[in-house]
Amino acid sequence: MTAITPLTASSDQQTSALVLALPKGRLLDECAPLLAAAGIAPDADYANESSRRLRFSTNHSGLDVIRVRSFDVATFVAFGAAQIGICGADVLMEFDYPEIYAPLDLDIGHCRIAVAEPKDAQYRTDLARLSRVRVASKYPNITRKHFAARGIQAEIVALNGAMELAPGLGLSRLIVDLVQTGSTLVANGLVETEVIAHASARLIVNRIALKTQPELISHWIGQFRSAQSRTATAQTTR
Repeated sequence: MTAITPLTASSDQQTSALVLALPKGRLLDECAPLLAAAGIAPDADYANESSRRLRFSTNHSGLDVIRVRSFDVATFVAFGAAQIGICGADVLMEFDYPEIYAPLDLDIGHCRIAVAEPKDAQYRTDLARLSRVRVASKYPNITRKHFAARGIQAEIVALNGAMELAPGLGLSRLIVDLVQTGSTLVANGLVETEVIAHASARLIVNRIALKTQPELISHWIGQFRSAQSRTATAQTTR
């Protein structure tokens, strides 16, 4: 992947608050106990997705939180707009930014990247007989690599959501999507046929920030490591 040109910070930007990028949606809810255990208390409306604000102060004057799309967390951190963040391993696999260091598996947001197709008693795609296949997915890089490893060229139909509709409407026979419980697949007449990878949320940091602010970034890595350990212990003792 082509290296990203980092943002050039002014002296004012260099002394401004550290930015923690958090993902919207289900994972944001799962982050709440972890943030509390790490001693981070953002403004109360940070978890209210109807709020039009996207940047929030915290109980630490040197730390702000931004709330962005899950797929965008890695981009904000890779470009240096945020110095640390939380995102799924699926996002890291898809973008593979060399500017990002992922020091910690946070053990939340567990899911899997899977191949699915219509639950059809008369026909099941025989990949061993194919040299080309059309697949609907928001993970074009992961999908291409997965099928290329089998000697199959994947033609990607790029969708950002409602992947489960693609087979029934003739866009593609197969989909590659993020699956947690599988209930959405079942509700739309699909069956999971293969797991490409298991994924969970990771703490990520910008490598340049880690080099230029090692004590500060290392402090927050340590805070999240301790928080992850405490929340994991609390869950096992329930």
